[in-house]
Amino acid sequence: MFALLGTLWHPVCLAADEAIVARIEAMEAGFPVQVLGSRLMAHQALSAFYGANGYQPAWKSAELRRQLIDSVEQASHDGLNPADYHADILSGLALRPMSDFSEDLRADLDLLFSDAFLMLSSHMLVGKVNPQTVHAEWTANRRQRQMESVLKDALQRSDITGTLDSLRPADPAYRKLMAARQDLTRLLGQPWLPLALSPTIRPGDRDERLNEVRRRLSLLGELAESPATFSDPRDYDAELESAVMRFQARHGLEADGLIGKDTLTALNVIPVERLRHIDATLERWRWLPESLGDTYVLVNIAGFELKMVENGAEVLRKRVIVGQPFRQTPVFSDRIRYLVFNPTWTVPRTLMIQDQLPRILRDPNYLSRLNISVYRGWGADRERVDPLEVDWPSLNRNNFPYQLVQEPGPQNALGQIKFMFPNQYDVYLHDTPGRGLFSRAERSFSSGCIRVEQPFDLAERLLASAPDWSREKIDRVVSEAQPQTVVLPEPVPVHIQYWTSWVDNEGRLQFRNDLYNRDARLIDQLRGTAEGDTRYNTPVAGSGPAQDKL
Repeated sequence: MFALLGTLWHPVCLAADEAIVARIEAMEAGFPVQVLGSRLMAHQALSAFYGANGYQPAWKSAELRRQLIDSVEQASHDGLNPADYHADILSGLALRPMSDFSEDLRADLDLLFSDAFLMLSSHMLVGKVNPQTVHAEWTANRRQRQMESVLKDALQRSDITGTLDSLRPADPAYRKLMAARQDLTRLLGQPWLPLALSPTIRPGDRDERLNEVRRRLSLLGELAESPATFSDPRDYDAELESAVMRFQARHGLEADGLIGKDTLTALNVIPVERLRHIDATLERWRWLPESLGDTYVLVNIAGFELKMVENGAEVLRKRVIVGQPFRQTPVFSDRIRYLVFNPTWTVPRTLMIQDQLPRILRDPNYLSRLNISVYRGWGADRERVDPLEVDWPSLNRNNFPYQLVQEPGPQNALGQIKFMFPNQYDVYLHDTPGRGLFSRAERSFSSGCIRVEQPFDLAERLLASAPDWSREKIDRVVSEAQPQTVVLPEPVPVHIQYWTSWVDNEGRLQFRNDLYNRDARLIDQLRGTAEGDTRYNTPVAGSGPAQDKL
């Protein structure tokens, strides 16, 4: 007797399919197994799945095969490559009745379908690129779920499409970006020859390039396609100026209406390049936890922006300043645990040597002017020393037995508050005395930490559930100019991300420059295929964590 569960046969005394057994045994012995020239990749998950299923065929249903083929062909909507999931072979052969094929080929195709599902479901859930090795992940045994169990459940419920869809990031922002990607694909194949980057075109000018500028802005949805009201398409009129300013704002440029080098460079980016940036962002979404938290803070490094979300609703949005390209802000998630009002700033050793020492040597009054104290030693045994007694010219990387500590005050580099989530990168959110920099369109001026505009608004939201804390109390504590640490009633998740594309609250697709040149390497891995790749999950020597690379 046999028990039928959906399309999965659970054997009681059913003989195993010897062709499937042979292939699984070959994989378990470490041999690469190929089906019609396409390598099976999900070795452990395939072994576990077929072992639990008595080594019986799993894809007898033509309907379920059709669902999987459709899902594989639509993988590009998620920025994934259908070729990674045997798309050409499955589409060309597998919809024919299995009786058309030999016993060996039936076993091959069954394994190929299972491998396609296991790899696609794994990539949907946690991404194709392993952020810890910066290489494509060709196993199906990553964190969070056993993918062989996901496959078994999908087959039992006869719902391949719904199962795969449920593995995508649930946040609406991911779905919106997928939809925007689909809309952008309509521009593929459109002529997009480079526009000359000079001279700048100003409102009221006449320029031969404006006819092409109009066409592109119309294709991008910035300019209405209604009959033109201008006398000459080469004239820079008010309607075109408004469209240019919308385009500039959507690309993180100064929305001044001047069609200069930066604006023309952005207009010259071909649609397929924009799609690649979207694909990189979709992949980074898949690296995030399945739940960001009921309440969380999210920083987009490339967008120079912070937002706070409570129960799915955005309650705060602020501009931020991030690390310079040579001192990049890392990507990671943590939890804000406490705030420090009127903080001191203990200068990190690298900054003491690379930044502070040259300034001290140039300006004898530098330390006193910025209220920086000098200490010999560390911890409870450190002793304060007179800066005038230090032989500063003799100090270097190998000889710097001091700490520099900036006392609280209006010139403190951290401003009047910092938001702490202790981490290996020594990165946190904080105020700044240099508030004028927030008016810049591109704001990469820090040494890695994140400076927040109007930080006390963020403090007020974080302390909303804390007893006896109000905006008035915050202002009073700050005015006292004494350090005070406040532990949050509940730590709040903070996600520091690097997204060069997203859909804003008004439904507009936004793009930003690849500030740290992180997208290109990630896109290369997304575009790479499994065939011929023998590295599998092997880290590259010298590669750091994803936070430093992607």
